Amino acid sequence: MTRRIGPSLRDFTRRDFLASSALTAVLFIAALLLFPASHEAEGKGPQVTAQAPAR
Repeated sequence: MTRRIGPSLRDFTRRDFLASSALTAVLFIAALLLFPASHEAEGKGPQVTAQAPAR
C-alpha cells in the first residue's frame, strides 16, 4: 500500500509525486537541450549569411 503525502492531498500518493517529479525533470532537460541558454552552445552548424543583390 502506498503512503499518503499529507491530509490536504488525499488522492496524491508518493508514487504520483515521484512520477510527476521525474516527468517535470525530463521536460526541463528536453527544453534545455532544444533551446540552449548560452551563446557558445549556439551555432554548431554551418552559418549562412544572406547577400544583398548588387545594384
